[in-house]
Amino acid sequence: MLDKINALRQEIDALKASSAAEVEELRIKYLSKKGEVSLLFNDFRNVAAEQKRVIGQALNELKNQATEKINALRDSLSSTDSIDSDLDLTRTESPIALGSRHPLSLVREEIIDIFRRLGFTVAEGPEVEDDWHVFSSLNFAADHPARDMQDTFFIQRNPDVLLRTHTSSVQSRVMEHTQPPIRIICPGRVYRNEAISARAHCFFHQVEALYVDENVSFADLRQTLLYFAQEMFGPDTKIRLRPSYFPFTEPSAEMDISCDLCGGKGCSFCKHTGWVEILGCGMVDPNVLESCGIDSKKYKGFALGMGIERITNLKYRVKDLRMFSENDVRFLEEFQSAH
Repeated sequence: MLDKINALRQEIDALKASSAAEVEELRIKYLSKKGEVSLLFNDFRNVAAEQKRVIGQALNELKNQATEKINALRDSLSSTDSIDSDLDLTRTESPIALGSRHPLSLVREEIIDIFRRLGFTVAEGPEVEDDWHVFSSLNFAADHPARDMQDTFFIQRNPDVLLRTHTSSVQSRVMEHTQPPIRIICPGRVYRNEAISARAHCFFHQVEALYVDENVSFADLRQTLLYFAQEMFGPDTKIRLRPSYFPFTEPSAEMDISCDLCGGKGCSFCKHTGWVEILGCGMVDPNVLESCGIDSKKYKGFALGMGIERITNLKYRVKDLRMFSENDVRFLEEFQSAH
């Protein structure tokens, strides 16, 4: 018995391992319930009484030696694994450059934040829409030019399904299922069949706002527009409203802001007019309210809509719309300080 113990002690003393898996295999081989050390303890009951004291002491020393050896192998591997030979200890704490928010996202969130202060909540809808929500419910006549294939992406073989051309479809969806008061802002991507250039793209982003309640007037619309313009472009910004036409509002208007480059004196950016157009707006046409199930004799409303790319151009002077969708990291890095 002592010979077996001494032979096993020499074997354990010479153990080596190059991985944690090998250490675990050694532990199982020597210290598990069916391991070689445990088997010797099982044979201990057959040892003569006069040898039990000597053999028992030798077995305990063997077990302690095996445990210490395996623990030492495990610790040596752990310290080795913690030191990566390929690790560059001279590199900075944050070696990977952080990304930045897209300029359109920055402006979108700023617009939403301004309208939230006025009590507007965000509403969203599908980008693949039907004719009713994009056109018919918004008072577009059957022969309106916006229905022409040159402007709208229709789904093949189904002329009633299309990619939305404006986020006004979200307004009609909300009005169908919600009774006034309604105060929403609708940001989202829209699509139009246009040639891609520095000034136009086949997809872009809009933000539209809708307010429907009792006794809503054009004065409410104007004050909302003035607040937005001064919050977005500065407290000295002035606005002007010019008569226009949209199928879903009556009366309708285009809104200009005073050019912040020249202070309204006239420059090449504002084409020497002192004004820059930024959005369209108007009082919601009664036909739109009625088609969406709202009593136009009791409720009035106003709506406004703007292109996020347009506002971003004015804010950051980006001259080419294509840069917003090209994912050029050099371009995006310019907006890191704008967070």
